Amino acid sequence: MPYSLLVQYGTEAEYRRHFEQVYCKGPIKTFDGITVRFHKSMFDHCFFESSRRDTNKDTFSIKRAERIDWIKKALQDPSSEKYVGWDRKKKRYNKKRRVAIVMGNYVVIIQLTGSDKANFITAYLADTGGSKGRPAAIDLIRSGPKWL
Repeated sequence: MPYSLLVQYGTEAEYRRHFEQVYCKGPIKTFDGITVRFHKSMFDHCFFESSRRDTNKDTFSIKRAERIDWIKKALQDPSSEKYVGWDRKKKRYNKKRRVAIVMGNYVVIIQLTGSDKANFITAYLADTGGSKGRPAAIDLIRSGPKWL
């Protein structure tokens, strides 16, 4: 499935408007029939990063925002890699959380709320180079159970 070029706006407000127009006006259907809803509040979670480790997301990320149109493509891409998501708080896999990987390391996460309904959680470029003896984020995702 071809992925579009990067979206390039001049301001955070333009990306926010794009997110609300494309995603928040109505649900997106995945390739396998899951209806995914988007909430305006998820923009900040998805398109901001922490400027320092273990802090709140406080910096708008152009790197993330430019890939805004990849979210829909990833959800609708039957060839995406799909994994069961990790619940960081409970420290275990959560079968209601689906992680899709496209374009090598672009990750889109949804949370199922029913058999064919879900909420968008986030999307980001996963780290591909581990540091200080830790595995890369993309390798951790791929080491988990596949979504069936």
